[in-house]
Amino acid sequence: MPVHDFALRLGRSLLPVALLATLYLYLYPLLHGCAFPTPPHSRPAPLRLLALGDPQIEGDTSLPDSKDEPFASLRDFRSHVDDLGLLPAARKASVALVDDDIPRLFKGYRKRLDLFGNDYYLAHIYRTLHWWTQPTHVAVLGDLLGSQWISDEEFEWRSWRFWNRVFQHGHRVEDAITAAPLAQELGADPSWSWRVINVAGNHDIGYAGDIDDNRIARFERNFGPVNWQTVFRLPKTTPTEESADVPELRVVVLNSMNLDAPAKDGNLQKETYDFINDVISRSSPVESRNHFTLLLTHIPLHKREGVCVDGPFFSYFDNGGGVKEQNHLSPDASRGVLEGLFGLSGNEFAPARGMGRNGMIVTGHDHAGCDVYHHHLRGDQWDAVRWDSVGNRTADADLPGIREVTLRSMMGEYGGYAGLISIWFDQGRGEWQYEVGMCSLGVQHIWWGVHVLDIVTASLFAVGIALRKLAKMRKDAPVEPSPPKQSKRD
Repeated sequence: MPVHDFALRLGRSLLPVALLATLYLYLYPLLHGCAFPTPPHSRPAPLRLLALGDPQIEGDTSLPDSKDEPFASLRDFRSHVDDLGLLPAARKASVALVDDDIPRLFKGYRKRLDLFGNDYYLAHIYRTLHWWTQPTHVAVLGDLLGSQWISDEEFEWRSWRFWNRVFQHGHRVEDAITAAPLAQELGADPSWSWRVINVAGNHDIGYAGDIDDNRIARFERNFGPVNWQTVFRLPKTTPTEESADVPELRVVVLNSMNLDAPAKDGNLQKETYDFINDVISRSSPVESRNHFTLLLTHIPLHKREGVCVDGPFFSYFDNGGGVKEQNHLSPDASRGVLEGLFGLSGNEFAPARGMGRNGMIVTGHDHAGCDVYHHHLRGDQWDAVRWDSVGNRTADADLPGIREVTLRSMMGEYGGYAGLISIWFDQGRGEWQYEVGMCSLGVQHIWWGVHVLDIVTASLFAVGIALRKLAKMRKDAPVEPSPPKQSKRD
């Protein structure tokens, strides 16, 4: 069988598989039934948040050192010749070349290709879900980048990749919005669907023991403030409706990285607590049910061992240098969030009987994800249980509590997850409601496999067609007549 026929036949056999795989990859939200939960009135929720956790864009820290010589085995070849002779020196260099230099060089190029592909794997999740689900808002719940210990130059390069590859067409929330919590009409500005609300994570600015002014400044320059809030209002139903009666939804972006002590920089920690106090002072009374607080932060609140994959864990730098690592906020910091920002209380004589403000918490950090209900039993203490085991507890009029959704990471090894959160105001109940959905693309090997299959299939057709044309050209080429043979007589 001619080579071109073999290539075309193989390409035709792979084509149906490649088409089906490509359709799956680009229509996976449809095939998985991914959609924002719909309110009972069947109209889209006015706030639909596409929430993404921990992309952790890597870079030079995962690559071989650029200062290393690509072929270090040849560096001392001349001196080895002088010491050992030509053949032993050549043998020694050859072994080092095969065992060390070539594998290291191959690993470096493979990792660069992996980083390039990972950027576009993450971009595929964002682009496809944004196109299919039509969110009104987008948030990334921290660990945008892979390390807080990188140079400023590397930080800028990874930030460029974040905006120009992964979240192309998205942009940071403008300073005019983050500078002051001015109320704006929900849905009036369609630009919100392309603004990306970025939460600071430990791999962006560090934990409390290594946060400093420079890490905060470069994060805020590229991604927005680490602490800010904004308020959305529903349109007035009547021109005479009082502003105090208009339902409001407050979005709070909180830097939870330095809530716990000891902190390296006390002033930066004070700024975070001053921000929390400002949010509390601007919040509605706990008795009001037409207000809703959506808290977006990175580190999850405290939970006892076994509730989520990550249990409570703290480590510290030597000599009292501050928090080095933590899985959850401490019980005290968590209680401050629950009782301060949300006004929840186990005291039945507190305002609104301690039932607190309406709202929910969305966090990152725990790559495996978790979904819990924090509640306070009267006369007991704060506890958290898995949301799917809550049952009717949320309807208990004597159980103060709030839901916390910790997003599973959008990284490939965790399945490329995204949260789809719908929030709307229920006129019948006179309060805000919400529902949460999840969507997964699958591991990164699916993205790689589909594109490799497409490239191989297209290449087979291209090679087969080119070889067929070449063979036809050769076949159709005119044959020059042979010169007449001369007779012996001539």
